[in-house]
Amino acid sequence: QVQLVESGGGLVQAGGSLKLTCAAAAAGNSFSTYAMGWFRQPPGKEREFVASITWSGDRTYYADSVKGRFTISRDNAKNTVDLEMTSLKPEDTAIYYCAADKTPLGRNFRGYWGQGTQVTVSS
Repeated sequence: QVQLVESGGGLVQAGGSLKLTCAAAAAGNSFSTYAMGWFRQPPGKEREFVASITWSGDRTYYADSVKGRFTISRDNAKNTVDLEMTSLKPEDTAIYYCAADKTPLGRNFRGYWGQGTQVTVSS
């Protein structure tokens, strides 16, 4: 069982930066056994993959739309995963969700999800 809580969302102007944090509470202190991901759901659209990181943090993956602008990282000692977002664009506006899965199928996470945090980028 993993509980995920996202924070750090807000309103920012285009070109600005934000850092999202996902804090995890995992049974048996098992956070470090989960791959972690960030997803987003833009207004009126389906949820989409943004970035993910392996349980050890040695590999990261990004959607083409955010590559070079967003950075995912994790701190297994603090049970957190961050998403640093720079050069934000209006099309990055979405609800951002954190997800945890022990064995994700590529970009498909089927495990645990947070409630989401709103990111709004104004032009």
